[in-house]
Amino acid sequence: MPIPPLFARALAHAALNEDDKQILREVQMPDAGHGYDAFGLHRDYVALGLAIAMPLYGRYFRCISYGAENIPKTGPGVLAGNHSGTVPTDGMMLWVDVVRHAKRVPRPIADHFVPTLPVIGTFFSRGGMVGGSRGNARALLEAGQLLMIFPEGTPGIGKNFDQRYQLQQWRVGHTELAIRHSAPVVPVAFIGPEEQMPQVGRLERLGKLVGLPYVPVPATPLPMPVRYHIHYGEPIHFRDMKPSDADDPAKLEEAANRVREAVDGLIKKGLKKRKGRLFS
Repeated sequence: MPIPPLFARALAHAALNEDDKQILREVQMPDAGHGYDAFGLHRDYVALGLAIAMPLYGRYFRCISYGAENIPKTGPGVLAGNHSGTVPTDGMMLWVDVVRHAKRVPRPIADHFVPTLPVIGTFFSRGGMVGGSRGNARALLEAGQLLMIFPEGTPGIGKNFDQRYQLQQWRVGHTELAIRHSAPVVPVAFIGPEEQMPQVGRLERLGKLVGLPYVPVPATPLPMPVRYHIHYGEPIHFRDMKPSDADDPAKLEEAANRVREAVDGLIKKGLKKRKGRLFS
């Protein structure tokens, strides 16, 4: 990591207000005995990540969240939401929102190429991100951690502008984990990021050269300052299912559809609630 933990701590201390410093003092983080957990999470980099993201959260995207009381305060859980925006700022804003409201560090489950990105991959890992393998997710849930999963994956973030707020293929991995580990799934809907950075094309060959699925060609050089509305639904518990049901494709599909319908319902509700198209 280019910045030593001591410098990360000093930078965060200089940038954060007293309220956020108090939140960080209350946040419980695993520690393997040397400041890091088994996946590279470190308290000082969580603080620095919060310091970097807060201007975007509070002043640029002006995030408002609804139903944050539905985020589990303790124990294993999965946050599952729609994904969009060309660049994954929705994940960053969700991470901040959970830290501030639930006083927990959620663990984003990233596509396989993200942890390999130079510098950025390491920094994200220090803030809680983990590579999207079943073993990683299983270990985190067994340790009582809260996962962030976007079941649409990369196709969600890369959807065309005319597909905004239309959920793409909904993967079932989040429900497999939830059923196997008796963890609730909290549906999450984002209103705003779907319009922040329309794509006019994508460069797939260039993406392969740099280790990405593609390089997007956006209509704007930066995301527009749309207001983010983050809606949390009531936790979905799969108490009617046994851990062994996680091996049944039909039951997994049924469970994933329950989450998908909940997210879609929150999207429709959020769109009706929003007063303006972009900035309110």
